[in-house]
Amino acid sequence: MLYSLGMSGSQDGPGAAGTRVVFDGHIVRLEIMDGKWEIVRHASAVAVLALNGRGEMLLVRQARRAVGAVTVEAPAGLIDAGEEPVGAARRELQEEAGLDGDMELLTRFYSSPGFCDEELFVFHATNLRESKLPHDEDEEGIEVLWLPPAQVLAGLRDGSLVGSASTVTAALYGLQLLAGGAAGRAGQEPS
Repeated sequence: MLYSLGMSGSQDGPGAAGTRVVFDGHIVRLEIMDGKWEIVRHASAVAVLALNGRGEMLLVRQARRAVGAVTVEAPAGLIDAGEEPVGAARRELQEEAGLDGDMELLTRFYSSPGFCDEELFVFHATNLRESKLPHDEDEEGIEVLWLPPAQVLAGLRDGSLVGSASTVTAALYGLQLLAGGAAGRAGQEPS
Protein backbone atom coordinates (compact mmCIF):
# COMPACT_ATOMS: atom_id res chain seq x y z
CA MET A 1 0.00 0.00 0.00
CA LEU A 2 1.13 3.52 -0.71
CA TYR A 3 0.72 6.03 2.09
CA SER A 4 3.14 8.90 1.54
CA LEU A 5 1.24 11.88 0.20
CA GLY A 6 3.59 14.57 1.42
CA MET A 7 0.55 16.63 2.45
CA SER A 8 1.60 17.16 6.04
CA GLY A 9 5.29 16.42 5.68
CA SER A 10 4.86 13.08 7.45
CA GLN A 11 4.26 9.51 6.38
CA ASP A 12 0.52 8.77 6.24
CA GLY A 13 -0.62 5.27 7.13
CA PRO A 14 -1.35 2.98 10.05
CA GLY A 15 0.52 4.13 13.13
CA ALA A 16 1.66 7.42 11.55
CA ALA A 17 2.60 10.31 13.82
CA GLY A 18 -0.43 12.46 14.61
CA THR A 19 -2.81 9.51 14.30
CA ARG A 20 -5.25 8.56 17.05
CA VAL A 21 -7.14 5.24 17.02
CA VAL A 22 -10.83 5.79 17.80
CA PHE A 23 -12.06 2.24 17.23
CA ASP A 24 -10.27 -1.03 16.55
CA GLY A 25 -12.69 -3.84 15.63
CA HIS A 26 -12.52 -7.20 13.88
CA ILE A 27 -13.00 -5.81 10.37
CA VAL A 28 -12.34 -2.08 10.57
CA ARG A 29 -10.13 0.34 12.43
CA LEU A 30 -11.07 4.02 12.61
CA GLU A 31 -8.26 6.55 12.97
CA ILE A 32 -8.23 10.32 13.24
CA MET A 33 -5.20 11.70 11.41
CA ASP A 34 -3.79 15.15 12.11
CA GLY A 35 -6.84 15.88 14.25
CA LYS A 36 -9.26 16.04 11.31
CA TRP A 37 -9.02 13.21 8.75
CA GLU A 38 -11.24 10.21 9.53
CA ILE A 39 -9.52 7.17 8.05
CA VAL A 40 -10.98 3.65 7.93
CA ARG A 41 -8.42 0.85 7.81
CA HIS A 42 -9.99 -2.21 6.20
CA ALA A 43 -8.61 -5.53 4.99
CA SER A 44 -8.20 -5.89 1.25
CA ALA A 45 -10.77 -7.95 -0.64
CA VAL A 46 -11.37 -9.89 -3.84
CA ALA A 47 -14.24 -10.29 -6.29
CA VAL A 48 -14.62 -12.88 -9.04
CA LEU A 49 -16.11 -12.63 -12.52
CA ALA A 50 -17.16 -16.08 -13.72
CA LEU A 51 -18.97 -16.48 -17.04
CA ASN A 52 -20.72 -19.62 -18.24
CA GLY A 53 -21.00 -20.84 -21.83
CA ARG A 54 -24.28 -18.91 -22.28
CA GLY A 55 -22.58 -15.59 -21.53
CA GLU A 56 -24.10 -15.25 -18.07
CA MET A 57 -22.14 -14.09 -15.03
CA LEU A 58 -22.18 -15.86 -11.70
CA LEU A 59 -23.82 -13.89 -8.89
CA VAL A 60 -24.77 -14.52 -5.30
CA ARG A 61 -27.93 -13.14 -3.72
CA GLN A 62 -27.62 -12.43 -0.01
CA ALA A 63 -28.93 -10.20 2.76
CA ARG A 64 -26.56 -7.36 3.63
CA ARG A 65 -27.24 -5.77 7.01
CA ALA A 66 -25.05 -2.71 6.38
CA VAL A 67 -27.32 -1.51 3.55
CA GLY A 68 -30.53 -3.13 4.81
CA ALA A 69 -31.15 -4.93 1.52
CA VAL A 70 -30.80 -8.18 -0.35
CA THR A 71 -27.98 -7.69 -2.83
CA VAL A 72 -26.89 -9.42 -6.01
CA GLU A 73 -23.09 -9.48 -6.15
CA ALA A 74 -20.17 -11.13 -7.84
CA PRO A 75 -18.66 -13.66 -5.42
CA ALA A 76 -16.38 -11.65 -3.12
CA GLY A 77 -14.80 -11.51 0.29
CA LEU A 78 -11.91 -10.43 2.45
CA ILE A 79 -8.34 -11.59 2.00
CA ASP A 80 -7.30 -13.50 5.12
CA ALA A 81 -4.04 -12.63 6.91
CA GLY A 82 -1.13 -14.23 5.04
CA GLU A 83 -3.31 -15.12 2.05
CA GLU A 84 -2.50 -14.02 -1.50
CA PRO A 85 -5.31 -12.31 -3.47
CA VAL A 86 -5.52 -15.15 -6.01
CA GLY A 87 -5.91 -17.71 -3.21
CA ALA A 88 -8.66 -15.62 -1.63
CA ALA A 89 -10.47 -15.40 -4.99
CA ARG A 90 -10.39 -19.19 -5.41
CA ARG A 91 -11.55 -19.70 -1.81
CA GLU A 92 -14.44 -17.25 -2.12
CA LEU A 93 -15.61 -18.85 -5.38
CA GLN A 94 -15.52 -22.26 -3.69
CA GLU A 95 -17.27 -21.09 -0.51
CA GLU A 96 -20.00 -19.07 -2.17
CA ALA A 97 -20.69 -21.03 -5.35
CA GLY A 98 -19.07 -24.45 -4.99
CA LEU A 99 -16.82 -23.77 -7.98
CA ASP A 100 -13.13 -23.37 -8.66
CA GLY A 101 -11.31 -22.11 -11.72
CA ASP A 102 -8.17 -20.66 -13.19
CA MET A 103 -7.77 -17.03 -12.07
CA GLU A 104 -6.58 -14.03 -14.05
CA LEU A 105 -6.31 -10.61 -12.41
CA LEU A 106 -8.50 -8.11 -14.30
CA THR A 107 -7.93 -5.02 -12.18
CA ARG A 108 -7.38 -3.69 -8.70
CA PHE A 109 -8.61 -0.46 -7.12
CA TYR A 110 -9.39 1.24 -3.82
CA SER A 111 -13.09 0.94 -3.00
CA SER A 112 -13.43 4.44 -1.53
CA PRO A 113 -10.02 6.14 -1.25
CA GLY A 114 -11.40 9.37 0.20
CA PHE A 115 -11.61 7.73 3.62
CA CYS A 116 -10.82 4.00 3.36
CA ASP A 117 -7.69 1.99 2.45
CA GLU A 118 -9.54 -1.19 1.32
CA GLU A 119 -8.00 -2.41 -1.94
CA LEU A 120 -10.15 -4.64 -4.14
CA PHE A 121 -8.73 -7.20 -6.57
CA VAL A 122 -11.10 -8.38 -9.34
CA PHE A 123 -10.33 -11.73 -10.97
CA HIS A 124 -11.73 -13.54 -14.02
CA ALA A 125 -12.30 -17.26 -13.37
CA THR A 126 -12.09 -19.61 -16.36
CA ASN A 127 -12.21 -23.40 -16.75
CA LEU A 128 -14.87 -23.59 -14.05
CA ARG A 129 -15.26 -26.88 -12.20
CA GLU A 130 -17.19 -28.06 -9.15
CA SER A 131 -15.20 -27.71 -5.93
CA LYS A 132 -17.13 -27.11 -2.72
CA LEU A 133 -15.28 -26.27 0.47
CA PRO A 134 -16.62 -27.50 3.83
CA HIS A 135 -19.68 -25.61 5.09
CA ASP A 136 -18.99 -22.10 6.38
CA GLU A 137 -21.74 -20.57 8.53
CA ASP A 138 -20.94 -17.13 7.07
CA GLU A 139 -22.12 -18.44 3.68
CA GLU A 140 -25.60 -19.50 4.91
CA GLY A 141 -28.50 -17.95 3.05
CA ILE A 142 -26.55 -17.37 -0.16
CA GLU A 143 -28.38 -18.13 -3.40
CA VAL A 144 -26.36 -18.66 -6.58
CA LEU A 145 -27.73 -17.31 -9.86
CA TRP A 146 -26.52 -16.63 -13.40
CA LEU A 147 -27.54 -13.48 -15.29
CA PRO A 148 -26.23 -11.76 -18.43
CA PRO A 149 -23.91 -8.85 -17.50
CA ALA A 150 -26.10 -6.38 -19.46
CA GLN A 151 -29.14 -7.44 -17.39
CA VAL A 152 -27.14 -6.97 -14.18
CA LEU A 153 -26.09 -3.45 -15.17
CA ALA A 154 -29.65 -2.57 -16.25
CA GLY A 155 -31.04 -3.84 -12.93
CA LEU A 156 -28.50 -1.86 -10.94
CA ARG A 157 -29.31 1.24 -12.99
CA ASP A 158 -33.12 0.99 -12.64
CA GLY A 159 -32.98 -0.08 -8.99
CA SER A 160 -34.49 -3.55 -9.44
CA LEU A 161 -31.14 -4.98 -8.25
CA VAL A 162 -28.89 -3.79 -5.42
CA GLY A 163 -25.18 -4.47 -5.83
CA SER A 164 -21.67 -3.27 -5.15
CA ALA A 165 -18.80 -1.53 -6.91
CA SER A 166 -17.13 -4.89 -7.46
CA THR A 167 -20.29 -6.22 -9.14
CA VAL A 168 -20.42 -3.24 -11.50
CA THR A 169 -16.72 -3.72 -12.30
CA ALA A 170 -17.16 -7.45 -12.93
CA ALA A 171 -20.25 -6.87 -15.13
CA LEU A 172 -18.44 -4.24 -17.22
CA TYR A 173 -15.48 -6.58 -17.70
CA GLY A 174 -17.94 -9.37 -18.55
CA LEU A 175 -19.50 -7.25 -21.31
CA GLN A 176 -16.04 -6.38 -22.62
CA LEU A 177 -14.93 -10.02 -22.67
CA LEU A 178 -18.13 -11.15 -24.38
CA ALA A 179 -18.02 -8.34 -26.96
CA GLY A 180 -14.41 -9.18 -27.77
CA GLY A 181 -15.30 -12.72 -28.72
CA ALA A 182 -14.05 -14.03 -25.41
CA ALA A 183 -17.15 -16.20 -24.94
CA GLY A 184 -14.86 -19.06 -25.84
CA ARG A 185 -12.64 -18.04 -22.90
CA ALA A 186 -15.62 -17.99 -20.58
CA GLY A 187 -15.70 -20.78 -18.02
CA GLN A 188 -18.13 -23.61 -18.55
CA GLU A 189 -20.92 -23.95 -16.01
CA PRO A 190 -20.63 -27.38 -14.39
CA SER A 191 -23.53 -29.73 -15.09
